[in-house]
Amino acid sequence: MQASQWFEYSVRVQPQHTDYAAVVWHGTYISWMEAARIDALRRVGIEFTDLVQLGCDLPVIELSLRYHQPLRMGDIAVVKSCLSQVKRVKLYWEQHIYTAHHPKPLVTAQVTLVPVHRPEGRIIRQLPAQMQQAVAALLSPSNSTMAEPKDERSSTNI
Repeated sequence: MQASQWFEYSVRVQPQHTDYAAVVWHGTYISWMEAARIDALRRVGIEFTDLVQLGCDLPVIELSLRYHQPLRMGDIAVVKSCLSQVKRVKLYWEQHIYTAHHPKPLVTAQVTLVPVHRPEGRIIRQLPAQMQQAVAALLSPSNSTMAEPKDERSSTNI
């Protein structure tokens, strides 16, 4: 299955997100990307609490980040996320972080998740029905919420 839908999640860079030079600390981007993925799932009808009730967790098994330019205190970070591919139960996400005033991504990432049965800590070989529906919605071109990030700048106001 191929990606067709990008989701946008925005956050203002606060002092606690930065290092002593007022530049966003590298680990902060990872937290924002996780929040953006959770928000994308919520937008297609599955809350993270639903996953917990199903006994399902979605740990990161692979993460690749490229830092192109830093964000700074006061910037509005716009995380654009797309479920780019699904192979068996592996979920491959593409994520880019922009600011409203910068047309190119400042951070790019590829993140791979797998569903794990929380009580046993084992990989689930088939996604739960609710998760299958969410994945289908994430991949559906008819539900597209925005264009691909390389074609568009954010106009988010926070």
